[in-house]
Amino acid sequence: MNYTQISDSQVRHMLNTIGVGAVEELLSVIPENQRFRRPLDIPPGLSELELLADLEQLADRNRTCRELTCFLGAGAYDHFIPTVVDHLAMRGEFRTAYTPYQAEASQGALQAFFEFQTMICQLTGMDVANASLYDHATAVSEAVLMAQAVTRRTGVVMATAVHPECRAVVRTYLNERDAGVEEVAATGGTTDLAALKQAVGPTTAAVVVQWPNFFGNLESLEEVVRVAAQAGALSIVSADPIACALFNPPGHYGADVVVGEGQALGIPLSYGGPYLGLFACREKYLRKVPGRVVSEGLDADGRRGFCLALQTREQHIRREKATSNVCTNQGLMALRAAVHLAAMGRKGLAEAASHCLDKAHYAADRIAGLKGYQLRFSAPFFKEFVVQTDRKVKDVLKHCRAQGILAGVPLDRWYPELGDCFAVAVTEKRTRQEIDALIGALAGA
Repeated sequence: MNYTQISDSQVRHMLNTIGVGAVEELLSVIPENQRFRRPLDIPPGLSELELLADLEQLADRNRTCRELTCFLGAGAYDHFIPTVVDHLAMRGEFRTAYTPYQAEASQGALQAFFEFQTMICQLTGMDVANASLYDHATAVSEAVLMAQAVTRRTGVVMATAVHPECRAVVRTYLNERDAGVEEVAATGGTTDLAALKQAVGPTTAAVVVQWPNFFGNLESLEEVVRVAAQAGALSIVSADPIACALFNPPGHYGADVVVGEGQALGIPLSYGGPYLGLFACREKYLRKVPGRVVSEGLDADGRRGFCLALQTREQHIRREKATSNVCTNQGLMALRAAVHLAAMGRKGLAEAASHCLDKAHYAADRIAGLKGYQLRFSAPFFKEFVVQTDRKVKDVLKHCRAQGILAGVPLDRWYPELGDCFAVAVTEKRTRQEIDALIGALAGA
């Protein structure tokens, strides 16, 4: 789409057509005390050559994970992406396409979404999956709304070990509803199961946990699901899809809904987005699933084809009938995830997860052996863990960054009681040499 300025003659023509003498007359309805009379404080215009040079200079100030060794996590991870993902997902027919309002005419896109749904079901151990949602936080929020619709209850019990920003989005979703969120604290890095059992009651619609949780620790899903089921509530598990390739997935323990962030499946860090919301559940909840669900069938000639079986978002049906206000399903990101999963395969994804597990534990053991550092929690973890230090976290991370290492994420922003801690994430991309360099940088901080 091109944006061009309107000429003075065009402005005069439009004003004459509507019978107005000047643009200023169109603004007369705005109270004078609300008018902005002084010039905008912006620099003068630049030529295209000057603008490009300025933008390049600004861009050169960025340092990405191509230049820095990344041990950052907290919801976004530096995982390996096969080259084929970019080659296929960036084809013109995919990256320029918007939501197909005549979806059945887009058989290629529908088939890709169908395969995506199938692989997400296999990965999570669930019966059905939708054709993706916006991101992790909105996927959890939509799952909570679905649980309320299914149970006809309003209460929500959520672990504080769920990503803090995700919890904030859930509270925003429920702000105008007659619903409260009761949070259950983590003890020793995992959800306090005794407190969870006490918090869940006859008005509870959903019990929400994250696995592995925000601290990287593995929650006891079997017990969480049992507590929710006994109370008649739905168990919602926000799962790391990479962990699902190595451990028994949440579906194995009887979870009702599995959601998550799909960024680890072929989507680069990209300064925070766009990312991908995963959503899968039991078949009996299919008609309450938010977003879109693609199904497979036969056409009049008996040929295999694909269609949208459910379209429960506001863009497709009347607002009062919609189960979701999601206005985009991040289709291009879902395509990337589908290509990534197909390229990695079951064995390849499990191997990557195994590398994450082994390398994270190697790094944790080495860090715990340093003077002034220790692991904050003793709970089992996957690829991420929390380090406690007697030094200033900000200074430690700054020292490591000066050596080209993004050593971790400080936790005081969300958990003031963990002001002396930072989270370290180790993916399959990190080498022994890089981990040893991290150890050296921490030791010298």
